[in-house]
Amino acid sequence: MRLKPLLLAGALAAAGPLTTAALLPTLTGPWIGAAQAQGAVSAGDAIAERKAGLKRMAAHMEAIKGIVDGGGAVAPVAERAQDMTRFFEGFPALFPPGSDQGETRARPEVWSDRAGFEKAAANMVLATRKLGEAAGSGDAAAVAAAFRETGGTCGACHRSYRAR
Repeated sequence: MRLKPLLLAGALAAAGPLTTAALLPTLTGPWIGAAQAQGAVSAGDAIAERKAGLKRMAAHMEAIKGIVDGGGAVAPVAERAQDMTRFFEGFPALFPPGSDQGETRARPEVWSDRAGFEKAAANMVLATRKLGEAAGSGDAAAVAAAFRETGGTCGACHRSYRAR
């Protein structure tokens, strides 16, 4: 019997968002890769996993916005940016063939323009790394600029690859 990452995420939710954010990629990343290599992840599982991950990414962006807008210490942004980087490194793998059917807002271009989609994911990895580096420096202005860049990169992918 397999423990699906989505169920694991629910079990970890009680541990708190940062603990869950830190542990979830470590615990699920190898499972996702191995299962997809064996063709064991169904389209429905892939959709559920990417939805859960994207909700987590939205929560990170919301929390970072609060830090940027509130002028607080930027150190907590580093941990969130690191989780975002790990997630987006594996993001294209969450869109296997056949996962365009069902409850998804992924546009057909995810599959028909795979190189463009993978480039968009790579751009997000670069943006979140930059955000993490800015947070590590402690420079609030650099964090704000990197946060805006990350949001712009996110929006660019949405415009091309997510249906409204």
